[in-house]
Amino acid sequence: MSVVLNVSNVTKLFGSFAAVDGMNMQMKEGGVYLLVGPNGCGKTTLVNCISGIYTPNGGNIYYRTADISGEPMFKIAQRGLVRTFQIAAPFLRLTTLENMLVAIPDNAGENIALSLFRPTWADSEVKAVRRASELLRVLGLRHVWNMPANTLSGGELKLLEIGRALMCGAETILLDEPVGSIDPQLCHQIFNHVLRLRDELGITFLVIEHRLEVAAQYADHVFAMDRGKLLMEGTAEEVFEDPRVITAYLGE
Repeated sequence: MSVVLNVSNVTKLFGSFAAVDGMNMQMKEGGVYLLVGPNGCGKTTLVNCISGIYTPNGGNIYYRTADISGEPMFKIAQRGLVRTFQIAAPFLRLTTLENMLVAIPDNAGENIALSLFRPTWADSEVKAVRRASELLRVLGLRHVWNMPANTLSGGELKLLEIGRALMCGAETILLDEPVGSIDPQLCHQIFNHVLRLRDELGITFLVIEHRLEVAAQYADHVFAMDRGKLLMEGTAEEVFEDPRVITAYLGE
């Protein structure tokens, strides 16, 4: 498997404080990676640098063969690297299917001039609906395809966020606390769908999650951060049994 994301000696400063301090990590294509660490260790800041919200002060971030350090978020998303946020923000009055369809980039049918010439966009609309329908099947959301987003459960909204990222053309998805405030049973359903997307579509995931008792079961590889640096990486068992990681979480 080829390296899909390479974070090389990345630093992000806020004044004189290094929220991310020489961070290094690599992710290979088609894996589920878990990013963990105590509150304030720099996880979200790192993901913000990777996704284009922040520009690193030092180091480089490579997505596939491109150096994306400091690129705008929309350009990084166009490359296939898309993030979701802790709080889902769909169009609440639109249906599940409609929320999926509005995520399509460069939709010809939305162009005022082209919209008058149906042959220029009709085929792409049909393909988009088929694509959305297939993704809703994989995500377990087909039964709510015609329901307004404001009627969906918290878990369903999290899955819809992933679906919208995929409709944008995502090949790598950064998930920020996908099971935060979700019923424990639904947490496992969400991660099972993540594994299904990995296995069926080859999607790569980097997951920030505090509910380690759930997330660790589904991770192929774990990165542990502390004070802006990579503290430890390996399997979930290796990382969470390491004394340095235990100390970082529990204190001296």
